[in-house]
Amino acid sequence: MAKKKYSNKINKIRSFALSLIFIGFVIMYGAIFFRENQILVLIFMTVGLLCIVGSTVVYGWIGLLSTRAVQVVCPNCSRHTKVLGRVDMCMYCNEPLTLDPTLEGKEFNEAYNNREK
Repeated sequence: MAKKKYSNKINKIRSFALSLIFIGFVIMYGAIFFRENQILVLIFMTVGLLCIVGSTVVYGWIGLLSTRAVQVVCPNCSRHTKVLGRVDMCMYCNEPLTLDPTLEGKEFNEAYNNREK
């Protein structure tokens, strides 16, 4: 069974925001096929614009979250990286990182970030 590819949480959210921009543009270009119907053109343009505005909101949110993230030095590549949650990956070399001493030495699992009841 193939292992799941993990990546840094901040980079995942930034990639999602970037994809929202491209999705918005594709939806807006989809309006070209409905040039005769002004209502459909308006709907496509509005939905595309909402995707782009949503992307802006996500970029702002991750920017604020990034300023509060804990900066650590990766033991593998010796570069500064940010850690969100109990476990995260290095932004540069994908080394598993944790701030919780009880998780040191355990296999990386994103489920450690979920709050236990």
